Formats: sequence, C-alpha cells, structure tokens
Amino acid sequence: MENRQAPFRVTASRFLRSVRLFISSDVGGRAKLLIACLVALLFGINVLNVLNSFVGRNFMTAIADRQISEFSRQAVFYLIVFIGSTVVSVYASFTEERLALLWRDFLTGRAINLYLSNGAFYRLDLSGELSHPDQRMSEDIRAFTVTTLSFLIMIFNSSLTILSFSGVLLSISPVLFAVAFLYAACGSLLTVRLGRPLIKLNYDQLDKEASFRAGLIQVRENAEQITLSGNERQMNSFLASRLDDLVSNFRAMTSVNRNVGFFTTGYNWLIQLIPALIIAPAFFRGDIEFGVITQSAAAFAMLVGAFSLIINQFKSISNFAAVVTRLSMLQEAIENSERRTKSQIEIDGNRDGLSYERLTLLSERDGSPLFRELTVTIPSGSRVLVTGQSENPPNALFGATAGLAYPGSGRIFRPATDRIRFIPQQPYLPPSTLQQIIVPPAKSVALSDEEIAALLAEFGLEHISTNQGGQQEIEWLTVLTPREQQLLMLASACAARPQVVLLERTEVTVGWDQLCRIMTRFSEDRIACVHIGNAAQVSFYHAILQFADDGTWRWQT
Repeated sequence: MENRQAPFRVTASRFLRSVRLFISSDVGGRAKLLIACLVALLFGINVLNVLNSFVGRNFMTAIADRQISEFSRQAVFYLIVFIGSTVVSVYASFTEERLALLWRDFLTGRAINLYLSNGAFYRLDLSGELSHPDQRMSEDIRAFTVTTLSFLIMIFNSSLTILSFSGVLLSISPVLFAVAFLYAACGSLLTVRLGRPLIKLNYDQLDKEASFRAGLIQVRENAEQITLSGNERQMNSFLASRLDDLVSNFRAMTSVNRNVGFFTTGYNWLIQLIPALIIAPAFFRGDIEFGVITQSAAAFAMLVGAFSLIINQFKSISNFAAVVTRLSMLQEAIENSERRTKSQIEIDGNRDGLSYERLTLLSERDGSPLFRELTVTIPSGSRVLVTGQSENPPNALFGATAGLAYPGSGRIFRPATDRIRFIPQQPYLPPSTLQQIIVPPAKSVALSDEEIAALLAEFGLEHISTNQGGQQEIEWLTVLTPREQQLLMLASACAARPQVVLLERTEVTVGWDQLCRIMTRFSEDRIACVHIGNAAQVSFYHAILQFADDGTWRWQT
C-alpha cells in the first residue's frame, strides 16, 4: 500500500535535492542565467512599485489642491511608471515561464529515465504499490515546477515588498505598521486551521482524477472487445463508481474552500478600511496631506499582502504539498522496488553465448522451486526447444534470462543487450518508423528501401509499404494483426543478426511451418535459437531442455 503521509523532513529534503540536481545539471548554466534575469526584473518591479506610491501620492495631492501644472507633470510621471511596470512585469512573467519549462523538461526526462531503467516500471506495475505513476510524471511534475517557481517568486517579492514598504508605512504611522503585522499573523493562523484538511483532499483528488481518466482510456483501447462481449453496462457502472468517488471528494474540497473563503474574503475587504480608520483623524486635524491617505492605503495593502502570503495562496499551497508528496512517493517507490527485487541470481551480460550455471528459480507465489541447479550451454547456431509439463518453468527461464528479477540463485551468462533478442508471445511494437523497427539501434548504416522490402517479402509482409512506413511514424498495434506484429519482430531479429534469439510460444501466433522456416534461417546465420513452447517435430531441434513438475530437468541432444 502507498504511504501518503510522507514526513515533512523527507519531503523537504527531496525538494531541495531536486533543486540541486537541476542547478548542477547540463542545463544548469541556462537555469542560473534565467534566475539572475528574474531576480533583476523582480527588483525592478519593486522599485517601480515604491516609486508608483509616491507618484500616486503627489498626483492625488495635486488634485486636492487644484494645482493644474503639478497635476499634468505627475500625470506624465504616472504614465512613464505605468509603461515601465508593464514592460518589466511582462518580461518577468516570460522569464518565469521559460525557467519553469526548462525545469519541467529536466525533471520529466530524469523521471522517465529512472522509471524505465532496470525494469522499475515493470516491478512497480507488478507490485501495484504506486497508483498512476504516469500522472505523477506528467501532470504532477508540471504542477511542481510551475507552482514552485510561483511560490519562490512570491516569497522573494513579498520580502522585497516588506523591506520597501515598511519604511514607507513607518514614516506615515508606526501604529498602522504594527496593525498590519498583527492582522496578517492572526489571519494566517486562522487560515491554516480552517484549511488544513485540503492537503489530504487535494492528494486524493489527483488520484481519483487519474483513476477516472485511466478508466476512459481502458474503454477506448478495448472498444471492440467491450462491444463484442456486450459489457457496456458493466463498464458504465465501473466508470460511474469512479466518477462518484471523484465528485464526492471534490464536494468535500468545496466545503472546506467555502469555510476558508468566508474568512479570507472578509479579511481582504477589511484591508481597504483599516488604513482610512487610522489615518483619517490625522487628515481631519490637518497634520497630513490628502495624498498621504491614498499612499497609506496602498502601502498598507501591499504590506499586508506580503505578510498574508499563506492566506492568499493557501489553496495553491495545499495542492502543492500534495504534489510534492506524490513525487516523493514516486522516487521512493522506485528506490524501494530496486532494493526489494535484488536477486541472488548473477547475470553476466558480456559473454559470446548463452549458458546457465547452477541456476535455481523459485515461484514468486509460494516459493516452491520451478527448477533446480540448471547447468547447460546453448551451442552457437543451434535450435533448442525448452518445454515442460507446466508452462511456468520455461516462462520463468525466459523472463530471468531477459533480466526480470526472480527469487533464486545461480548464474546466467549471456551476450550484451544488442547481441541478444527476446521475442515474447505478445510483442509490443512502439509507434515508430519501419526503418526504426527493422534496423537495430546499434547498426550504424540504415538499410535501403529495397533491402527492407526483400526482407519483408521473405516473412510474408510484402503488403507493408516501404514508401509509406520507411520514414513515417506508424501505430503498429492498430495497423498490423498480432501475427504480423510477431513476424515483423522476427524480421527485425534477422536484420540485427544477434548471437542468440529467444522465442516465447511463437508457434501459437505464426504457425509451426512458418516457425521452422524462420529458425532454419537463424541457424544458417549462426544464430542460436531458443524456442520456449511446444513442437510438432522434436527431431527438428538440435537439443531439448525439458522441465518436470518436481523441479528436475533433462537436457537431451
């Protein structure tokens, strides 16, 4: 199960670690330049805000005193400050967005690398301990980068505002300054007390939104099967239950937001009244000019706004806390999955052939031995059948050779990744061009369209047009049948010329006769072919590895 209550210290350390990694990365130089530009622009905004308060004071005083020439001069100053504030604010917003985009690109790329390395995505899916990692790497990272920068800028801006306007407000009325500080402090405490439940509700809402969206995707991807089996009513009920969960949680959020809103709305309205109540008597006595009232109101509003960051941004802060926790859980789950699945099986991936030494694999369900002490060597260019009374031992051997973590012991010697191919019973062809599918990544020279066409014809795939698919990205899962997908992967294996190919129950998809022709082609190319499955003619193979239900095995040439 997923632990949603991550300790604050852990979450904070992960947050700081994320910032350090970004600053010290390859894009750190650009990031530092953008940060420096942003800081300079924020200083400019605050200088213009202070200047604007004095221009506004003189402008209003000129109106009150009916000084037309001073009014015209201050109006020009007002216009200049307005234009300067507009330009600086727009460039600050632009720089902030570019910095957030750069950070998101870095974090998302790093998260994808961690997720797809060492089979982490497979282990997390198998354990089911982490809900919706896809949303965490897309929506949550986007929200994290944008909101983090927004908060940091608000905190920095608030600090500058406090420094800038404290002097202004103290020069007008020390009492008004003290009222601003106490008013914001009390308001912040009450807001946190009223809105604390939002953190958990926001966390749950992100999960429930992702769950509902995943259900809709499931309907889209299995539309034909749902229609043929007549399961529309069950899917309707399934989606309705997820929608009810989503709406129920959101309803609870709106109730908390309502309570917080009652307080914060009244809090913000009073900000406009308090300065006038305190400063107006001094104006009535003739101690200050009329413009000082408007200046004090503006300075009080700016200062209270700076002190009231928690009040004004509490909804965003609660959502941000949930996002940081979810990303922390993602990284923690990946790290935990690596620690839990460390097997005693040693895989040496730098050998010229495939062999096993005293390999024992255990069932993940109950720990019973699938087979014990397997020690065999697959000869180069040979055709080997791996079969058994049960499908579990051959399937486990296929997965363990590919690198999936199984409990057990022993050693596996195999070629490097680009010199061995695994073709499962249900292959997956990602969206890609035909050239990318046929030509292995390590091959430096691409095959011509004529060479690809000849290879496709050999595997009965001549209907796949090289003109259409050579350089055009294709959704192969929707274009090809399962049999054609299997044949295309086999054709790719022939083009790659690896040292070893492992096939998982390929005869079920392509047929026995076609499989014989393909394995013969592999043998002619001196490629060892290990077939996990059943055979119509055992004499076709050079050797047979047979597993029994009691964990024993037999190697027969």
